[in-house]
Amino acid sequence: MKRKNLKRKSSQNSFLKLSVFQNQKHKFKKKCPLSVKGAPEVDYKNIKLLKRYVSENGKILPSRISSVSQKKQRELSLSIKRARNLALI
Repeated sequence: MKRKNLKRKSSQNSFLKLSVFQNQKHKFKKKCPLSVKGAPEVDYKNIKLLKRYVSENGKILPSRISSVSQKKQRELSLSIKRARNLALI
């Protein structure tokens, strides 16, 4: 019986090593470029900033690509839509 338990534990340990899910120390999450100190303010009049977060086709880039926080992503999308309505973009 003891041998079976040891084999199970060793197989579980090897499974954890080969696991697809990484440990916390291997995750690399970029910080939000709009939440950093000295970052430009998100506004519909700031066209230079808004163009950075719009694709060539005119679609708003998702936050997983642009690494923007959820709060700032909402502000960005709202200001991009306002700029579109006013024909600034």
